Formats: sequence, structure tokens, C-alpha cells
Amino acid sequence: MRAMILAAGRGERMRPLTDRTPKPLLTVGGIPLIEHAIARLHSAGYRDLVINLGHLGAQIEERLGTGERLGVAVRYSREPPGALETAGGIREALPWLGEAPFLVINGDIWCDHPLRPPVLEPATLAHLVLAANPAHHPGGDFTLEAGRVGLSGGHRHTFSGIGWYRPELFAELPRGRRPLAPVLRAAIADGRVAGELHTQTWIDIGTPDRLEQLDRAYRKGHPDVPA
Repeated sequence: MRAMILAAGRGERMRPLTDRTPKPLLTVGGIPLIEHAIARLHSAGYRDLVINLGHLGAQIEERLGTGERLGVAVRYSREPPGALETAGGIREALPWLGEAPFLVINGDIWCDHPLRPPVLEPATLAHLVLAANPAHHPGGDFTLEAGRVGLSGGHRHTFSGIGWYRPELFAELPRGRRPLAPVLRAAIADGRVAGELHTQTWIDIGTPDRLEQLDRAYRKGHPDVPA
């Protein structure tokens, strides 16, 4: 199984913390966020990882190296200044992600989803993990009915930043900067996206305050915070 960790963003909402440190190397319990993510991927059986690099990416590569210390093999997809956004970054990394469905996970979330890969029907291009809407995103992103993701017609949930994708979803995209949302919306409109609702721990670590709160909870061994 192969997985990609998205780690190229500038982390504007995290400034000034990200002025000198890339967001994935900010720590919870003294451990960089990206190492927490790799540990969870390793526990789920993923050994071959791709990490895209952008803002201060050399620091991430220096910290992780080949990944051997963490029990995985890491390849780096180095992006140009300004990065390629999510879909563009995935498109660039396709040669390393293989021909089978692969997992993509945001490097700035905290979630106790088990990350076991779903079975994708032949016509399904993606399987998204949705979560309850946080206070900072009350309107949500997508609906979910009978295991299919929709754009309207019901209660909307928030996309967690965890998804499994067939490479065909990105293979025909022109290379370059490209956001993920329009790509997903087109596939959803065609009825080709499945999904599930994760009802346990999910945190979007988008601001210094949220990072500090998570760090405090982690150090106290809070039961809702996965170690």
C-alpha cells in the first residue's frame, strides 16, 4: 500500500510559527506532526510513502531522511516556489504512487481513523473520509448518503483531508498548480465518489491556538487525543 502526505503548504494561518519552521515539523508532545502521521500510517500497514515538499521543505527532508528510522521508505516530490496545491501535487507524484488506489492525507490534521483502505468499486474514483463540522467551518463541504458523497440535498460534513484515490482521477490533468476541490466536485457530480463519516477524533491543526491546545491535551494523556 502506498500513501502520500501533503506537506508543501506555506502554513499562512500558523504564522509566525511557520516563518522559520515548516508546518509539518511543528510539534505535539515534542514530536513533529509529520512523524505522528507516519507512525499512524506505519501502524496501518503503509510502508511506501511520498511526501511533497515546498516551503522550507529541505528541513523536512533533513529530519526524515529515507524514512528508515521510522520504519518506512520515503520519496520526496519537490515542488516549485509557491507549490502546486493539492491536485497539482498529487499529479506530480503519480509516477511514484503506482497504478493501484493510494491514500493521501493532509500533514496538518490529527485523526484516529484506522486508515484501513476501503474496497473501491470499479467505477469509483475516490473514497473520502468526512468528519463533523468544526466551529471554524460550520457549513461543511459535502453530503453523504448511502456511502456516496454528494454536493447538495442533505446535511453537509467536512472533508477530513483523508482520501483514497485511483490514479485515473489525476492522470489526465495538465501538470502544474491545481486545487483539489474542482477535481473532486466534478467526480462527485458524476457519481463516482464514495465516502464515510468518521465520528471520533479529528482536528484541523490550522492555527497556533489549536496546536497549543492539542499539545496540552496530548501531554496530559487526554482520552480523546490518540497517542
